[in-house]
Amino acid sequence: MIKINNVSKVFKLSRKQMKDIGDGFSSRNLTAVDDVSLECKSGRIFCLLGPNGAGKTTLLRMIATMLKPTQGTISVNGFDTIKSPKSVRENLGFMSNNTALYDRLTTDEMVKYYADLNGMTKDEFQTRKEELFTLLDMHEFASRRIAKLSSGMKQKVSIARTMIHNPQVLIFDEPTTGLDVMTSRAIIQLIRNCKDDNKTVILSTHRLGEIQPLCDDLAIIHKSKLFFNNTFDVFKNDMQTDSFEDEFIRLTGEE
Repeated sequence: MIKINNVSKVFKLSRKQMKDIGDGFSSRNLTAVDDVSLECKSGRIFCLLGPNGAGKTTLLRMIATMLKPTQGTISVNGFDTIKSPKSVRENLGFMSNNTALYDRLTTDEMVKYYADLNGMTKDEFQTRKEELFTLLDMHEFASRRIAKLSSGMKQKVSIARTMIHNPQVLIFDEPTTGLDVMTSRAIIQLIRNCKDDNKTVILSTHRLGEIQPLCDDLAIIHKSKLFFNNTFDVFKNDMQTDSFEDEFIRLTGEE
């Protein structure tokens, strides 16, 4: 379970950063996440929906202990992200939208490296690796160097290294962006399997079409603020428009 209570993140900008943003921005402070409260439960898929730049990735990085909140608290399986960051990381797998893989390593070596970081035994690693490589159809490129892989293959490697230690909490940040249909389908099935295993799953996306087959709970974030936080069934039942896109626009006041 993940509990997020009144969390905000404010970045201090340099003069160069202010100049890069443009003349319309005069403050030295940039609020990326503004007083957000959420609860993500085990055995359910929590979808975090918002356009690029909404604050989704900043929020996920705070959950993963990569950033510290400016205010508020976050706990992962009962561990505070500030007080017990090591325990949080042991319980969590975070698949970033930037794979950042090591080109000189093979697929096997890349995944084994993350298994070693998480203190897995040889037998634990082999069993878990066989499960993931079969599910994601990775055996044929297991010995190939990362530099020689396609974008879809690299995405699979990124997911395998995220999940190799079998964490109870999983964060997927835009996991199917730029992928072909078959690779996307394999990743979506893996996310469903995580739910069946009673794991806590957060799926961040700006693709409205990804929500319907996966989502149990939904939060909509836009311009750093939370505009909706409830079950997906409530979202569908309360819709006042004919499409998800139009309902998103209505809720965020962007008409």
